[in-house]
Amino acid sequence: MCGIVGYLGKKEAYPILINGLRRLEYRGYDSAGVALMEGDDLVVRKKEGKVKELEGMSSEETFKSIIGIGHTRWATHGAPNDANAHPHLSNSGNLALIHNGIIENYGALKEDLKHRGYSFKSDTDTEVFVNFIEDIKTSENLSLEDALRVALSKVVGAYAIAIISKENPNKLVAARKGSPLVIGLGKDEFFVASDATPIIEHTNEVIYLKDEEIAVMENGEYSIKDAKDIPQTPYIQTLEMELEAIEKSGHDHFMHKEIFEQPISIADCMRGRLNAEKGELTLGGIRNYAKALENAERIIIIACGTSWHAGLVAEYVFEDLCRIPVEVEYASEFRYRNPVIKEGDIVIAISQSGETADTLAAIELAKSKGAIVLGVVNTVGSSISRVSHEGAYLHAGPEIGVASTKAFTAQLTVLYMIALKAAFNKGTIAENRFREHLRELSLIPAKVEKALKTNDKIEEISDLFKNASNFLYLGRGYNFPVALEGALKLKEISYIHAEGYPAAEMKHGPIALIDENMPVVVIATRDSSYDKVVSNIQEVKARKGVVIAIVTEGDSLIPGMADFTIEVPATHESLMPLVSVIPLQLLSYHIAVMRGANVDQPRNLAKSVTVE
Repeated sequence: MCGIVGYLGKKEAYPILINGLRRLEYRGYDSAGVALMEGDDLVVRKKEGKVKELEGMSSEETFKSIIGIGHTRWATHGAPNDANAHPHLSNSGNLALIHNGIIENYGALKEDLKHRGYSFKSDTDTEVFVNFIEDIKTSENLSLEDALRVALSKVVGAYAIAIISKENPNKLVAARKGSPLVIGLGKDEFFVASDATPIIEHTNEVIYLKDEEIAVMENGEYSIKDAKDIPQTPYIQTLEMELEAIEKSGHDHFMHKEIFEQPISIADCMRGRLNAEKGELTLGGIRNYAKALENAERIIIIACGTSWHAGLVAEYVFEDLCRIPVEVEYASEFRYRNPVIKEGDIVIAISQSGETADTLAAIELAKSKGAIVLGVVNTVGSSISRVSHEGAYLHAGPEIGVASTKAFTAQLTVLYMIALKAAFNKGTIAENRFREHLRELSLIPAKVEKALKTNDKIEEISDLFKNASNFLYLGRGYNFPVALEGALKLKEISYIHAEGYPAAEMKHGPIALIDENMPVVVIATRDSSYDKVVSNIQEVKARKGVVIAIVTEGDSLIPGMADFTIEVPATHESLMPLVSVIPLQLLSYHIAVMRGANVDQPRNLAKSVTVE
């Protein structure tokens, strides 16, 4: 959740840390802080609130340090305030630590340290952690990295940490387990960060630390060892990310930029994989397990949040095209209900960040039972991409806005291609139908581009409903998960209560809520459920509900019933979620902006949920 950044080199560290924290603020924005070696002093500046509050606090100071660490927080242990902000100092003031993750046994460690004379200024597990390291270092007379290694063998939980020491003013030490950490390699300089966004403007050569590895950077050199102190030979990866991808590029918000990037991001998902003219679909990432997928008796999809909604759409697609039973599970619940997993089951794990803690835990359980795990992630080098047997990257580019938009449509695109390829190889769809799906999928970027042209009309509608207290979203078939996703987007960024339902379920309870003050968004595109959805709209209107309908271009029936209609281009029923979700993303965005909400950093949320 939290964002961490560190620097060691020949430049001034403070500007690099501050800029890095701005880049990482989507991971958490409850508080921010930095620690710097200024001469013989280890100086810490930290402040409740966003990074700009930290900048304001330290704006009149001049920092010359060439080593430092910084942190932007999403609170787990302890309320968001100055005391609980990172970095945390050890009691002696010799060590400063930043931490992303949770130390589960911190309570017992804290009590033991209290008995040994340590005191604590915060409510965090991280302050316990840094004092635990110091206690080991002093009592056993160990180097910083060796003390850290011993400490890590005794803590329970997840961590990505960076630590600096007064006694070693030119040494930066980092380690990870369960939470992401990247080492950037520059010319006689090193960068440490939760992800590559703060690094890309300085270097494109990075090392993704593996679990339980410790990196030591000192005197222009680095070393990486495992938990047993055995040297490792890391894989140095070249980043393909462009700096422009993590800038707003003239848009007011990242979310707005990312909504409008979808024609490109969907096309990028298909590039090099789909050739509609030749009738070819190549998915090299799942080549070794293609037969296992085709012959699977069951597919289990695990995901959280928006990714779970993508999984629900995929359930319809796989069952329709491949004729394989599919179960879609919340990753956060999966391992707590003793699920039945058989050897040879296919588990598809979906995550934008590739670091979602609940999904990682579900993957480990599935693998222990003999399941084959295919990862569908956006972030190259992420934990899920490494622990999966095989998988496919989205290639959607960085998604900075906390509320997922382009990652959702990219997930749908990749999942659709996987299902289509498996169905063709399995023989559950004929070649002519396969080619028809390829052609229609290749047209989706242009149709999404056209759907985005509804922006101005949606902005007008948003102005009418920006003060609503509740929304209801209805859809059937492939569009039912889209209704769930539309409701989630509105809740996430505007803080309006919204619920999504299958349209037919409305009369089994939610219809009691409908009156003249209830906006009801109905996804009513032309498909096999169209006539039924028309009936559902009539039921809403009979109760004086206000209907906002998403309809297929040229529809002449529903505009006569609904209060407002938004047209999207026609496409194949199974592909409609890629198009019908666009107006719902825009609706949530404009309403949130009109309500004065921070759409990129909605309250209480963080982009990458790396704790359970």
